[in-house]
Amino acid sequence: MRTAPARRTARGALVALLTGAGLVLTPLAAQAAAPDTAAVAAAPAAASTAKAQIAVDTALAQLGDPYVWAAAGPNSFDCSGLTQYAYKAAGISLPHSSKTQSTMGTYVAKSDLKPGDLVFFYSPVSHVGIYIGNGQMVNAPTAGSVVKITNINSMPSYNTARRLA
Repeated sequence: MRTAPARRTARGALVALLTGAGLVLTPLAAQAAAPDTAAVAAAPAAASTAKAQIAVDTALAQLGDPYVWAAAGPNSFDCSGLTQYAYKAAGISLPHSSKTQSTMGTYVAKSDLKPGDLVFFYSPVSHVGIYIGNGQMVNAPTAGSVVKITNINSMPSYNTARRLA
């Protein structure tokens, strides 16, 4: 069942309020709805900056929303549309292109990833997700799927990562 726009807005305000209070939310109901997130063993780690935390929390609030090519929210997303939407909530403007997003911010080694970092896949870059800690990212993977949590090591062709906030 889809939530009404007013209810989603209230949910977003609650996420922002709790985030501001230093609480990290774990969307268990959304994870339970997506079968391949069952491997998620730990709650997402806290981000190192407030803007990165807002982006992470905003992306996690979209779990279960359908993948739609070229969509950038609020009820459906493609991969770069999700990252664009999440970072817009944090006050950071991104283009709607994973390849272009991969040139923004600063380079981050895979071993130094922090929640909120953008992680990119394939060469040339054609997929992006938001790292949430514990080797996991939130992403809108492909047609017929939904926004979900994925282990970055289960993805083929890791390319690079960038830090925006």
